[in-house]
Amino acid sequence: MKVKTFKQGIHPAYNKELTAGKALQKAKDPAQVVIPLQQNIGAPCEPLVKVGDQVKVGQKIGESQSFVSAPIHSSISGVVKAIREVEVGTGRKTLAVIIESDGQNTLHEDVKPKGDLDSLSGDEIREIIREAGIVGMGGAMFPTHVKLSVPEGKTVDTVILNGAECEPYLTVDHRIMIEHPEEVVYGLKALMKVLNVNKGYIGIEDNKSDAIEAMIKATENEPEIEVVPLETKYPQGGEKMLITAVTGREVPSGGLPADAGCVVNNVTTAYAIAKAIKTGMPLIERPVTITGRGIKEPKNLMVKIGTSVAELIEQAGGFKGKPGKVILGGPMMGISAHNIDVPVLKGTSGILVLTADEVEDFEPRPCIRCARCVDVCPVFLMPVTLANYAQHDMFAELENYNVLDCIECGSCSYICPAKRPLLHYIRLGKAEVLAQRRKK
Repeated sequence: MKVKTFKQGIHPAYNKELTAGKALQKAKDPAQVVIPLQQNIGAPCEPLVKVGDQVKVGQKIGESQSFVSAPIHSSISGVVKAIREVEVGTGRKTLAVIIESDGQNTLHEDVKPKGDLDSLSGDEIREIIREAGIVGMGGAMFPTHVKLSVPEGKTVDTVILNGAECEPYLTVDHRIMIEHPEEVVYGLKALMKVLNVNKGYIGIEDNKSDAIEAMIKATENEPEIEVVPLETKYPQGGEKMLITAVTGREVPSGGLPADAGCVVNNVTTAYAIAKAIKTGMPLIERPVTITGRGIKEPKNLMVKIGTSVAELIEQAGGFKGKPGKVILGGPMMGISAHNIDVPVLKGTSGILVLTADEVEDFEPRPCIRCARCVDVCPVFLMPVTLANYAQHDMFAELENYNVLDCIECGSCSYICPAKRPLLHYIRLGKAEVLAQRRKK
């Protein structure tokens, strides 16, 4: 079977052997959960409960009237002990509902099957997805019902599921495809029905041959769905890269996947959609890889949203020696955590612990004009130029050089022999350009 890919990119060490062969286990039920009311790109939710309320599993506890938002549900049954600001993994503070478990895991009455896929209309499926609070579970946390609302004037004819999981160390998408292939296909068929398209693809890197086999078997009676093996290369799972690799189409500068006739979702998101339709269970748990050579027992766990990162590290045997760094997500696009007493969110795909020996302190050196950052940039930008503009507050130039096309994959910083923090400066530049746009 022919392996497809995109131009440029990098080949970091993948380090997936620590957990790739480890089946998903159910994490211990937490005694308390901290559930932030903003777990998506877009508007935060307002609380629907108050201190002292008894809540059940799957009960909606937060909602926003904004279109670009997603409801929040309780992941356990118990009593609301507090509603207050808490810190999340990014370091920002947000309002959260703190629930103490009663140990009963009593289901809310609204958690019931939503009907057969054949009998549901596309609009009904989109509403089920919205009500279930489903967001992109690859880490972006963009509300899925918004992604399924194609802007007027654009036509979508293809849905692509991202099973690439190109971030080093992470293996939860891999395990979902091996252990729940039928649900992944069911979720893809639901997405295709919402968008009224008859072509679906599942793109998987060729370092996951068992997942490719599982998905091919699950789709053998689905002529409208094709499994596409992809070269193992970073960032193969980026939306634009995936679209190009699978279909040969290009998303234009400043454009959306819909401009190439595509919508892209993660395989674990498709799994969550299948659960929401089949059982009525909203997005209250997700798979998380707890891994790295700084962890005693790396593993893949199915985790209730709101469980603390510190608690999960303990469930994986705790730290092996003194940790050098804890990263939420993968090493390329994840966030370095200065505090592990933070909750798992809908987009928390991994907890990576590096040893002190693996963390290198360095001083950036002057650029040697080697252009390796340009050679690897998957969206064909000039990272060193953008970083220089950002350092010197040249925001008009940044916008002219399409800084907003940067997908923040970090390939430029990874490859730079002078160890220049290019992505750091580009992120700062993007934030300022967006802030200036909002003022206009």
